[in-house]
Amino acid sequence: NAEYMGGFPRFCQNQKMSHRKFESPRHGSLGFLPRKRCIRHRGKVKSFPKDNAAVAPHLTAFMGYKAGMTHVCRELNQPGSTLHKKEIVEAVTIIECPPMVVVGLVGYIETPLGLRTLATVFAEHLDEQFKRRMYKNWYRSKRKAYTKYVQKYQDKNKPIERDLKRIVKYCKVVRVIAHTQIRKVGLRQKKAHVMEIQVNGGTVQEKVNFAKALFEKTVPVAGVFAQNELIDVIGVTKGKGYEGVTTRWGTKRLPRKTHRGLRKVGCIGAWHPSHVSWTVPRAGQNGYHHRTEMNKKIYQIGSSANQFNATTENDLTKKNITPLGGFPHYGVVGEDYLMVKGCVVGPKKRVLTLRKSLAVHTKRLALEEVSLKFIDTSSKFGHGRFQTKEEKNRFLGVRKTAAEKK
Repeated sequence: NAEYMGGFPRFCQNQKMSHRKFESPRHGSLGFLPRKRCIRHRGKVKSFPKDNAAVAPHLTAFMGYKAGMTHVCRELNQPGSTLHKKEIVEAVTIIECPPMVVVGLVGYIETPLGLRTLATVFAEHLDEQFKRRMYKNWYRSKRKAYTKYVQKYQDKNKPIERDLKRIVKYCKVVRVIAHTQIRKVGLRQKKAHVMEIQVNGGTVQEKVNFAKALFEKTVPVAGVFAQNELIDVIGVTKGKGYEGVTTRWGTKRLPRKTHRGLRKVGCIGAWHPSHVSWTVPRAGQNGYHHRTEMNKKIYQIGSSANQFNATTENDLTKKNITPLGGFPHYGVVGEDYLMVKGCVVGPKKRVLTLRKSLAVHTKRLALEEVSLKFIDTSSKFGHGRFQTKEEKNRFLGVRKTAAEKK
């Protein structure tokens, strides 16, 4: 009989233990179940920032379209870091954000079961892009949406004013209805994306006045966000289709000689209970899930009015944010844009919902002021060598195609 010491037999203490771990963390998070295709294409804001009546009324969200990625060079300003006052290169995402149009407002009252809509007021003149959203097939429709509603503005009883007074009297939350100007983006789609944006700050009367003053007007992205601000990006991830357990959950591949395949789960459960547990990794849909990424820092808010919006103090080259040849699978960014640190969810052209951060940031890392030294605009289709078309022409000289055009 083996003599035990410290929980192990004495003859085991001089031998090496097996390399195999007997316990390990599970593969894949269960916090994102069910991993199925999202029912909505546009990211939904499930909670807006906390209201503060002490500040002026303002909007808390916006929408944009993912154009692509590039990289920037900047000087790090983090005292205590080994990279303090040194140049670093970081990846950034460009989100094209044409001004949004406000077309209505909604008033919500608080109930024991949550918020409930009390009244909705729409503007008198509505854009065709917005009306297209109300139809499955605009081409075959009679296009009569809101024709009866518009008559309320000529009604002697003034139902519009009555609804606004009810909202002021009873409501606690006021949100505007706004839509994107999708025609200004180089997409095939003509139907605008519509969302409710909460108005925070001021009294209810001030909120309603602020929202009504925006009717039929455009709101630029610079009027909602500021540079160096941290925002949340809400969207739907890139769809991958039906995937196996190794790709979908990250489980370990079985040994090479495994019978009938090795990209599988070795055991999907015990004999009893006689069903497969919901915690066991299985094959199925991967991607096209609704996700919220928090605390993305805004490095730059570009304006369409500035033709050379990629020029910096250190790089005086006159160039636009669109790289040579355009962003792959997107094209030219001709409207206002946001430059956000790192990556965001979804493929190119995906509509993204941008929301003000839910938290109040006080850490020095979050409050760091970013000053860009260089923005890369070389071609993203291959190994880009030139920042502008003029630089390329100077280096390569007159090519055959250019000579033929002349």
